[in-house]
Parts: sequence; structure tokens; C-alpha cells
Amino acid sequence: MKKILMLGTGGTIASELTPEGLAPELTPAQLLRFVPAVSALAEVDCVSLFNIDSTNITPRHWSILARALRENYDRYDGFVISHGTDTMAYTAAALSYLVQGAKKPIVLTGAQKPINYDSTDSRTNLTDAFVCACSEKVHGVCIVFSGRVILGTRARKTCSKSYTAFSSINYPDLGTLLDHQLLTYIEPDWLPEPVFHEGLDRRVGLLKMVPGVDSALLDYMLGRTDALILECFGVGGLPSYEGDDFFAAVRRHTEAGRFLVMTTQVQNEGSDLSVYQVGHRLKDDPRVLEAYDMTSEAALAKLMWILDTTRDAAEVSRLFYTPVAHDILTPVKEERA
Repeated sequence: MKKILMLGTGGTIASELTPEGLAPELTPAQLLRFVPAVSALAEVDCVSLFNIDSTNITPRHWSILARALRENYDRYDGFVISHGTDTMAYTAAALSYLVQGAKKPIVLTGAQKPINYDSTDSRTNLTDAFVCACSEKVHGVCIVFSGRVILGTRARKTCSKSYTAFSSINYPDLGTLLDHQLLTYIEPDWLPEPVFHEGLDRRVGLLKMVPGVDSALLDYMLGRTDALILECFGVGGLPSYEGDDFFAAVRRHTEAGRFLVMTTQVQNEGSDLSVYQVGHRLKDDPRVLEAYDMTSEAALAKLMWILDTTRDAAEVSRLFYTPVAHDILTPVKEERA
């Protein structure tokens, strides 16, 4: 029988109703009482790392999770992390860089309704998570939710209330579950031994462009961060409003050593700065990177990991465009040569 470690972090799945609304109250051991079928799948140990709404998750919590996985990796066959849905995609992306190449499953799951509700997705999701954590064909970080197995670097919450909360962006699902039976489509790559990392540069920001935005906002954000991800329109680019020079702001900050990642607000198919003049003129700046088909969640976490290890522009670029857990598929090397 497999030996699985369950790490609790809180979230809706562990919540109970209070006078101020739902709040995390239940421990991982208490959650398991609602899914007795798990006892037939694995021997489970439980650790409650924290018990908070996922709105309150920060990079510090990602490092705590990564440390717990590193300290316990050799003692268990797989891991289940119960987590709130609102920032689960960010946590899954971060753990994909903090624990790279794991052969053992590291499965995040949660729910849209608490586990003690009569009508809830919690019990199905939690049981499915343990099915995947016991599988020989699931490797590394993934989200298991509503019968879908989604790669950690490709997940995004796309429904705020529905049970089908998560989608895989620009990449197929790894597998599906029906009646707790797993059918795998893709078996992720893994390394003989995982590469662990705990440090993150928290001075990475994200800014969404809106029509008519003042370049002073971009200037402000770049001035307060080591790197900024800019969610642009369409395939990507900077506007040229009268009396507003976005390009000058970018040059000023990249010359000062900061990095800018251009991505798109459009959920599917990614960016391509080479298409339009508004984007093409950025491609010669070595500190302006392009996310292509990466999610914003993955780009953010990847930059936090990279900038904790190096600030050399060439090395940052190399690491950013080197695929980790299938986070980027576009053949960018030829385009940026």
C-alpha cells in the first residue's frame, strides 16, 4: 500500500460557516473522515502547515510548502495538498519551479464548497487526488479537480463558482477521472532526483493594460519591482498614446537592470511580439522577455525563482526560455537568435 503525506493549507474545502462567512477550520485529519475510501488506497499521514483562506497565500507560504516537500520527499510515495481554489494555480506554478522533476506525484486539490456540505465537490476531488497520488503514471506537480488532471504550470481558475473551476491553458489535460478511476493521456517527464529550491524574489509584479492607461503607472510599477509581467492586448505590444511614451519608460528601467515580460490578456494561444509594430520594436531589448504560450501565473512564479538565483541578463533569458514542466512550448530560440 502506498504511503502518502497530506499537507493542509486551508481553503474552502476545510471551511465552516461563521458569522462573518466561510473560514478555514478543519485539519487534514478531519477532512479525511469524510472520505473513508481513501483508507483503502493508501496509508496517510497528515500535517497542517497553515489553515488560511487562499486569498492570504503569499510566496512565503510557497517556500514553506516546498520545504515540507523536500524534508519529507524520501519518506513518502506521493503528496496531496489541500488548498483554496482562488490562488491554487499560482501555488501549483510556484511548486513546479521549487520542486523540479519530481517522479512522485505532488497533487493539489480543493473544492468550491466545504466538505461538510451535503452538496459538495470536496469528497470527489479529495478522493481523486489520492487516486492520482498513488498512481505510477502521475509525476510532479498537478491540480486534480472536477475529474481533470492539470499540469501545475498550465492551470488557471476559469470559473468562480462552478465545480469545473480549473482549465488547462495551451496544453492538454494529463488525464481524467470517472468514478475515481484514472485514465492518463500524458505521462509527465521526471528526473532521477528532484531539484529543490526554496528562495523566491518577491519583487516581481503583474500589470494588466487597459485602453488609455497612463505610462506613469508602468513607470511606477517598474520602479518598485525587479521584474514586471505586462498583460497586453492581443498578441502583445505597447500603445503609442499622444504625449505618453511607454517605450521610453521601458528603456529607462531595463537600462537600470530591471526585466519586463510581455504576455497577453487573451487566455488561449499566447503572445507574438513579431506580428505588429507595437510589439516588434521591443524584441531587441535583452531585458524584455516574451511569455509566448506561458500562463501569467507560471511566468510570475518562474521569474521569482530565476531572479532568486541570478540577475545576469543572458542567464535570466536562458532560464526563462528553458522549458520546465512543459511551461513553454513555442520554439523561441530560433525567433530570438
